[in-house]
Amino acid sequence: MREKLKALSNWVRIFGLDPRRFVNSARALPEYLANLRRYKQQVKGAPGLFPVVSLFPCLHEKYEASGCARGQYFHHDLLVARRIFEARPARHLDVGSRVDGFVAHVASFRPIEVLDIRPMSATAPNITFVQCDLIGELPSRLVECCDSLSSLNALEHFGLGRYGDPIRADGHLLGLRNMHRLLKPRGTMYLAVPIGTQGVAFDAHRIFSLRYLLDIVQPLFEVKHYSFIDDRGDLHDGVELTPELVNGNCGCKFGCAVIEAVKR
Repeated sequence: MREKLKALSNWVRIFGLDPRRFVNSARALPEYLANLRRYKQQVKGAPGLFPVVSLFPCLHEKYEASGCARGQYFHHDLLVARRIFEARPARHLDVGSRVDGFVAHVASFRPIEVLDIRPMSATAPNITFVQCDLIGELPSRLVECCDSLSSLNALEHFGLGRYGDPIRADGHLLGLRNMHRLLKPRGTMYLAVPIGTQGVAFDAHRIFSLRYLLDIVQPLFEVKHYSFIDDRGDLHDGVELTPELVNGNCGCKFGCAVIEAVKR
């Protein structure tokens, strides 16, 4: 029953409705109206206080935390940005990571070039954008062009059509090979993808078993550092991969592997 309710909630969100936000907003409405009356009474006839000129209810926010210092994006964005800062590569390229998260972190201290199949019209200091399909043929000018490359929660989408890319069931393999081609010999790749029971939640993402992920990465790259984010959103940094962890996907159903590896 719980899984069915979760699936129903996900379908409702697809069409722009958030059941939890609706319930919390309904809970907050009586207090909002009482606070509005109280505020109007306090400013009535009082010079220097701000009158109510419009209504902009923010009903659900009182039931939310002040912020979220956990989860896949929070942890791998900070972790990989810090490692790039420490490594100080000559040229760093990113493939498909969040511009308003990881890319912005890196751009705060160095230039970064972003490759994505989607267009980006906005500009920002230290960010150079190149529209490129990473499951297609790479432009010759990009072959072995950088000594450092990142791709955080992007490879799992390649070839599923979610972002306008062509349907390719092997899109993750094509993308990984092209990332290998982007890097100079002994260049470093930072890769983050979901791990758990292997399969596709179409057309959102793939989930990789850790065994399969290592099987496709290790012929091309030498893994130097492994971390993962568990199902609760907590980071486990610098983990030694034992057969038990690999075969059990680090105990994750929908976690995230973060691999730092060097091009062979």
